Amino acid sequence: MTGVPAPRGPRELRPTVPPDPSSPVRFAALGDSFTEGVGDPVPGGLRGWAALLAEGVAGGGQGVEFRNFAVSGAQSGDVRDRQAVAAAAFRPHLASVVVGVNDTLRRTFDLLLLARRLDEVCALLAGGGAVLLTVCLPDPGAVLGLPAPLGRPLARRQAAVNAVVHALSERYDAVHLHMGDRAWVEDRSLWSPDRLHPAERGHRTVAAGFHRLLAARGMALGAAPGLDPRQPLPGRLDSWLRLVTAASGWLARRSTDLLPQLLCLAGAELRHGACGTGARLDRRAEEALRRALAAVQPADARTAGARAAPSGPSAAPRVSMEG
Repeated sequence: MTGVPAPRGPRELRPTVPPDPSSPVRFAALGDSFTEGVGDPVPGGLRGWAALLAEGVAGGGQGVEFRNFAVSGAQSGDVRDRQAVAAAAFRPHLASVVVGVNDTLRRTFDLLLLARRLDEVCALLAGGGAVLLTVCLPDPGAVLGLPAPLGRPLARRQAAVNAVVHALSERYDAVHLHMGDRAWVEDRSLWSPDRLHPAERGHRTVAAGFHRLLAARGMALGAAPGLDPRQPLPGRLDSWLRLVTAASGWLARRSTDLLPQLLCLAGAELRHGACGTGARLDRRAEEALRRALAAVQPADARTAGARAAPSGPSAAPRVSMEG
């Protein structure tokens, strides 16, 4: 991505929403289907948590200009190469960046590359004066209820993505909503029948969580979004049909991509478990995460770390998270 300013530390980035109450707050939403609004259909299309949040950001007649750049299926590269450029041209005061789950569902998953892409996106938007909104998410294997050998590799990947998001959120002083714990997985009323996207109540819960955090910073002056769904809940038959349709579509899209590798990863989990060497997979994941976090440190921190590190080969070997 061209024209990206050098990433800076959080102390240099203390942007605020427009102090002039006559100026509208510009809010840009970037990401994938989670932010596009899948699971929260309304007449005419999709709504989603970001649109719900936009309604409660401004108060006193200030007004909000909201643009949703999120696209279903987007990965970190899509956000960096297309969405971030368009969003930066919008010059937002608030910008949500929620992406990474689709990266974990690809055989090409590369934590280091994802971390660098997210860092570039955050640097571009925060460098333009936007307050960033970020989320860490539960792993898709837990949400789907996959058996442990299949779910554990996905959990390991999502945990690593969440750790990167936490680090970047702290660095860029983002408004961060934590959704990575079991409470989000276990409350089935938050999830749509496909078990991959939030239902309306889930989108409303995310919007209300962000509104609470923004209000604590004095950045949300309007009413908080309500938690109760306004759209009719799908019946049992409709829910079953949506689940079957979503599952068959997901399997078709991933049959030549994720599934073959996921089966191999599950085999590795079983093999290491049988041999009592499962800790090796965790150590590989920890090493990959360490390198990813080091790559997105501020330049001065990387320089200090390099001075403290013992001498060794100039090029570090590529580390895989999996066996």
